Amino acid sequence: MLFKLSLENIKKSFKDYAIYFLTLVLGVAIFYMFNSLDSQQAMFEISKSQREIIKLMIDMLGMVSVFVAVILGLLIVYANNFLINRRKKEFGIYMTLGMGKRQISKIILIETIFVGIISLVIGIIIGIFASQFMTILVGKMFEADMSNFEFVFSKEACIKTCIYFAVMYLAVMIFNTMSISRYKLINLLNAIKKNETVKIKNPIISILVFVIGCIILGYAYWKVTADIHTLTTADKLLPPILMGIISTILIFWSLSGFILSIIKSIKSVYYRNTNMFVLRQINNKINTTVISMSVICLMLFMTITILSSSLALRNTMQRDLKEMTPVDLNLYKTANLPEKITTRNGKEKIYTPDQREDSKIQIQNTLINNGLNVNLLKDLVEIPIYSSTNLTWENFFGEKIEEVKQIYPMLKYDTTEMIVKISDYNKVAKLYGIDEYSLNEDEYIMLCDFESMESIRNKVLEEGNHTIEIEGKTYKSKYTECKSGFIIMSTSHTNTGILLVPDSCNLTEDMKEQYFLAANYNANTDEEKEEIEKNFTSDDSSFIQNLYNNGFEIDGLTKISIIEASVGLATIVTFIAIYLGIIFLIASSAILALKQLTESSDNKQRYTILRKIGCDERMINQALFRQIGIFFGVPLLLAIIHSIFGIQFALSILSGIASSKDLLPSIIATIIIMGAIYGAYFIATYTGSKNIIKD
Repeated sequence: MLFKLSLENIKKSFKDYAIYFLTLVLGVAIFYMFNSLDSQQAMFEISKSQREIIKLMIDMLGMVSVFVAVILGLLIVYANNFLINRRKKEFGIYMTLGMGKRQISKIILIETIFVGIISLVIGIIIGIFASQFMTILVGKMFEADMSNFEFVFSKEACIKTCIYFAVMYLAVMIFNTMSISRYKLINLLNAIKKNETVKIKNPIISILVFVIGCIILGYAYWKVTADIHTLTTADKLLPPILMGIISTILIFWSLSGFILSIIKSIKSVYYRNTNMFVLRQINNKINTTVISMSVICLMLFMTITILSSSLALRNTMQRDLKEMTPVDLNLYKTANLPEKITTRNGKEKIYTPDQREDSKIQIQNTLINNGLNVNLLKDLVEIPIYSSTNLTWENFFGEKIEEVKQIYPMLKYDTTEMIVKISDYNKVAKLYGIDEYSLNEDEYIMLCDFESMESIRNKVLEEGNHTIEIEGKTYKSKYTECKSGFIIMSTSHTNTGILLVPDSCNLTEDMKEQYFLAANYNANTDEEKEEIEKNFTSDDSSFIQNLYNNGFEIDGLTKISIIEASVGLATIVTFIAIYLGIIFLIASSAILALKQLTESSDNKQRYTILRKIGCDERMINQALFRQIGIFFGVPLLLAIIHSIFGIQFALSILSGIASSKDLLPSIIATIIIMGAIYGAYFIATYTGSKNIIKD
């Protein structure tokens, strides 16, 4: 009997369950998709390091999934609470007919289990098919060989999804039982007649609070953009975040108090069609949902910022990789080692005579002496890099040093400048295929492409006639700005400064800081390159073992390892960002939808009155559409404003590895993702609300 009644209730309340069901299915599908990668990776033909990166990504997604499960659990409880409140009168009728609270709880229990099982099955089916596309996406990101691609079902992800959602449904069941036990018959029967009390706030106080909120918000915006250099630690970053949250709440609290008053003063607008009704409804909603609207706004802000910034990061890293990895190999070693040095932890490190002797010879000789066949390399270029204790960043900034320190107090200004002779640099530049330069005997050029450092150096150079001194001779800057260029390969533009000086510059042997070598592998295929790569990266390499046994230290970077690490980092960031972004988007959209459906249910009688005073269905539907549009649009609008500054902050933090140039494609992708999910919930909400007020 109870089972049959439960099924009939689900059929009858299908319209009410639509948003709830959509949220469950999306949650299950996304949860399965992002937790099934461990079963998909077996088909990838990738290197060992890439496999380690994918394993790290899977581990991180597993940790993020716990957080996601909590969000989805709270969302499901919230959505279920809407359904319970929607059916209070129905439960009151059951109790009037003699049904006890325990029996009503059993009915809800059966309904929850039934809806949960259906949503779980459909969500997993969708997730299984969607995960195949995710596998292809991951494979392409890692440039893996997908010739062994096959349809894969992840048993582990399925079990994990079922367990997590079973716990969520159990929490819902407990919540439902507790809710039913507290209900009284009179309250259930009169629930439909109860409306929230509309309190009209004093417009003067509301305007004052709005202005205060805007001032606080403006100050927070300024701190995370123009004054970002002062936000060097977490404790300094916390106040702007708290100011942003508080100001958001103040703005939503004050909106309902003065917007209605302003519109009321414009008679031609206020009395047109159903505007008076719509504005009263909006005023009521914002007035009674300050906290929820603020939370939704902040979740939408996080969604926009996370997605846009992470996608921009990935786009920048992909674009920079080709430019910043022009050869197969970079090697560099310290020149002129002293007898001993004091390490950062205060301990002394003593070098042997062999180590000191090796530091005086070129890298090519070290390679040969330790058993490497240099015929494995081609296009080989080796240059010395110099430095002088009399030419540090502080010396370069000169009279501007105090101004720069105020803006960037955390920089190590005692860092010595890298100095390279112009002919040596041009050898590297020719090999890399980048700009070569020329100098007069009394000129120098500053190469710098790390965005934040470039802006600092340009402050010094832009006035013209900036000079430096090396071994008693003065050199003036050839340009009034930094020029682009680099020596050491990287994942992005991270060159903080290289001084190019004339070949005649008196750079002594004692000033040699490093030897640097750039070369390509003497190979024609990727497989041959990977074999040569093992000489420099594998622990089994006889060359590396010889270096270790002799105590020699050579650092290096390879094109293959840089690309693998960069692609791996970009993929991890992108996947976690999409995962969290979509979950936040679903949560905020679902809360908005359910709140609007509740309002439509509570206000059915008001729409009935509109019909009685002569409003046709077209006018009523337009009024409903405007209501829902404003209700969905207000938090989104403020979230977009927040995200403009949030994205600037994120790009500033990621300076050098993420560029504003790559922001437009990521914003377009974010708009598409948000438009699909947020738009789907908006349409579902409007359709559901329209059906509710027609019942």
